[in-house]
Amino acid sequence: MMQIENLKFDEKGLIPAIVVDAVTKRVLTLAYMNKESLAISMEKELTCFFSRSREALWIKGETSGNYQHIVSITADCDGDALVVMVEPEGPACHLGTTSCFEYPVFQSENRHEFSYQGLMDLIRGRKEEQKEGSYTTYLFQKGLDKILKKVGEECTEVIIAAKDHDRPETIYEIADLAYHVMVLMIQEGISLEDIHKELASRHVIDHKVKQEKMTGK
Repeated sequence: MMQIENLKFDEKGLIPAIVVDAVTKRVLTLAYMNKESLAISMEKELTCFFSRSREALWIKGETSGNYQHIVSITADCDGDALVVMVEPEGPACHLGTTSCFEYPVFQSENRHEFSYQGLMDLIRGRKEEQKEGSYTTYLFQKGLDKILKKVGEECTEVIIAAKDHDRPETIYEIADLAYHVMVLMIQEGISLEDIHKELASRHVIDHKVKQEKMTGK
């Protein structure tokens, strides 16, 4: 673990902190910390920043309630910048948006960004907007039974491909299964965060079980 004393703060005693959603991996904001605010952040496991305009410390959420619970803090190779992974309780931006980075400047026509949350948002849009000709919309129109049937079919396809040791086909079928499961999640009001929390809770339990086995308890 890198110690605070080994970090490189600028001439004003500050270090930039890039705050990222631990679940979606989306960049939420860029703020600054000094040694004191970083120490507070680590102690309380809540983001605490130094306001350059007010020249004062402030804990994110202390007035809005939009706290950011810290999962981890990582320094870059030079020790002069931080990435803070958080579980946010609400919007990161003072304007009420999830992220401060909401304003596109450039988008390549040849390359496209992909994220699971972006796909979930697209699937949700198909349900809400009922786009004509969309397969996803068709599934929602047919309802839960049709969605479940497709999930079952894709499970079978994954098993067959894996049993044949056909790696490309297995990847293809797993992707199909993942998509149909995400349709099911939207249908049933389940979010990626719900799954993340469930898996995280199992990881903690598994870690404790391993520790008990190692200590003989």
